[in-house]
Amino acid sequence: MRRSMALITGASRGVGAAVARALAPTHDLLLGGRDRAALDRLCAELPGARPWTVELAELTPADVAGIDELDLLVHSAGIARLGRLADMPAEVWRRTLEINVVAVAELTRLLLPALRAAHGHVVLVNSGSGQRANANWGSYAASKFALRAFADVLRDEEHPNGVRVTTIYPGRVDTDMQRDVRAQEGGPYQPDRYLHPESVARAVLAAVTATPDAHVTEITVRPAAGPTR
Repeated sequence: MRRSMALITGASRGVGAAVARALAPTHDLLLGGRDRAALDRLCAELPGARPWTVELAELTPADVAGIDELDLLVHSAGIARLGRLADMPAEVWRRTLEINVVAVAELTRLLLPALRAAHGHVVLVNSGSGQRANANWGSYAASKFALRAFADVLRDEEHPNGVRVTTIYPGRVDTDMQRDVRAQEGGPYQPDRYLHPESVARAVLAAVTATPDAHVTEITVRPAAGPTR
């Protein structure tokens, strides 16, 4: 019997790595990321995992050649550049939208035949910034609102093909990306007030293991410690 297959972007660390560990008992894994050494270490830890080192901004059909059936695609890669709109140059907007939206759309498009063949599932790890926009978060929030729209349209279009689509909206998570965000904000890093990556991974697992009669479309996860700025 064929084991389920999952492709996870942003898998070298943080939420992506936690999702990989959560899925490893039930899935063969393709782990996407730019840090090959980190991916190799994670693959050594997880039997059935292979690195998938692809530049998301330069995807081609060759990058997904040989993937004929895909049960799960988890989009976890992303970038965040903070700043006031008055100070945000066009290149930041272009890069943010390229990685956070365009690359997601293109990878999903390229893998739709494989997802349809497996009646697969697409999970998009979004952000609280995809539900509300705050000062200094303009380009990032815009990309996450766009990602939310992409998920809604994809769900509507691919439902007849048996493809499910779930958006996860986590609050602040204890990751390297969060450290960079807090450095940009000029605030203290408070990991005890943030979600653990494993908590977000459990939300992903809840969506993909739902019973056949249930299509989990959105999950919002906030730190129990409450809002942090």
